[in-house]
Amino acid sequence: MSLDQHPRHQTSPWEEPEEEKYRVYSKAEMDALRLANPKKFASINSWRVIFAQITITGLFGALWGIFGEADNRSVYTYSALVGGLIGFLPSTLFLLRLTAAKKNSKSNPGGYLAAVVSGEFIKILATFLLFIGFALKQPDLKWIPLLVTYLATLQCYLLAWFWK
Repeated sequence: MSLDQHPRHQTSPWEEPEEEKYRVYSKAEMDALRLANPKKFASINSWRVIFAQITITGLFGALWGIFGEADNRSVYTYSALVGGLIGFLPSTLFLLRLTAAKKNSKSNPGGYLAAVVSGEFIKILATFLLFIGFALKQPDLKWIPLLVTYLATLQCYLLAWFWK
């Protein structure tokens, strides 16, 4: 019995693990897999996510208008609509950036990756500026409806995986 086969011998944390083996599928095999189980290979339509975010914004705006305090219903509704706008407008900008880059992705594949990074930067910057801008320009906003609606629009990304 060699030392490697001995039950008490443990591999050192510095030893290289064995390489994992990956199987490379041909185009014909991938097409057969797609036909066998199309749900696993279905892509998510990003515009449907944006539409869902807009729908959630309208729904939450109406709900906050109905259940808000009687004297401040319009402020609650407006705050909820602003929260939804902060949720879906940056996502729309990101998607427009990717759509524009998709046209050039065949000639420059690295350009699409750059579009994803720059699009995400635009999305983060737009979200930050919208929050700051509305906080400074509209001091009478109700933050609970705004944040609840904003968070509800973010849940549309998670729900998109279930709709698939």
